[in-house]
Amino acid sequence: MGASKLIDEAIEVLRDFKVGNDQLNERSAMTLLALLQLKEGDSWDQATNPMLGTRAIMDWIRDQFGVDYKPNTRETIRRFTLHQFVMAELVEENADRPDRPINSPKWNYRVTDAALAVFRNHGKPVFGTELERFLHEHVSYESLAEERRNMPKTPVILPSGAHLVLSPSGQSTLIRAIIEEMLPRFAPGCEVTYIDDTDHRHGVIDAELMGRLGIVLKARAKAPDVIAWDAKRGWLFLMEAASTHGPVDVTRKAELRALFAGQWDEVVLVSCFPDRKTMQKYFAQLAWETEAWCADSPDHMVHLNGSRFMGPYGD
Repeated sequence: MGASKLIDEAIEVLRDFKVGNDQLNERSAMTLLALLQLKEGDSWDQATNPMLGTRAIMDWIRDQFGVDYKPNTRETIRRFTLHQFVMAELVEENADRPDRPINSPKWNYRVTDAALAVFRNHGKPVFGTELERFLHEHVSYESLAEERRNMPKTPVILPSGAHLVLSPSGQSTLIRAIIEEMLPRFAPGCEVTYIDDTDHRHGVIDAELMGRLGIVLKARAKAPDVIAWDAKRGWLFLMEAASTHGPVDVTRKAELRALFAGQWDEVVLVSCFPDRKTMQKYFAQLAWETEAWCADSPDHMVHLNGSRFMGPYGD
């Protein structure tokens, strides 16, 4: 079987498994084939399910299908293909050690045994029956996505005037306040380059700007909830939406310092809270030389010590 035909078949198989329209593409198809260790000339009944990291998946795609994804594509594969495969229970994470730390270089993915049995029967008379049984016993990603689409959304207007729609739950309301209330007051004219809302739909907003700034978000690294660039002052705002957890404490500051080592001289760290009551709950944990902002008092910024009111500190 030729490589292009195999990829086309993989897309149709993903359609059969109801993974969702955003995953019906060659990237997701080749990711599936890598997980199944299928290549040109193989038949579906030769599929296997070894444990593979994202780097190994990308290497298989390069070696077998001639597509050499750049290193920063790893996060795209993880967030917009593997994440959905896991939710649909086609793939499991760390079958050898489910409690593996999220930042471990040994983090891996494997097609589940139940899904593998169905994949191996693709093209055989029993495939339809096996597929129907699998979908009856597992919730498809498409059905999960439909539930989210039917929920009310949180509209957001970026400083550029562009419109985004965030998920309606979790921290998205606070993220909207950060973008529409905090940034226009304290970083007017800035460019929002990254948003991580509740259901992780957006991520990188401006890949070109991220590239110019030299920002590379490593796989599984916990990025800030909002990243914005103030070109006029040369300040990079890293903001955490701390409605229930996640302010910039000493540990988080160290994590961000490692993640943004190349930009640290430009970084401004801001913990953002929905109200002063929530901020008070976490205030003792906040790291020095950071800022704190409350959505219920948008005109004010709390500064935690340091040689200046607000701005990068570097080393």
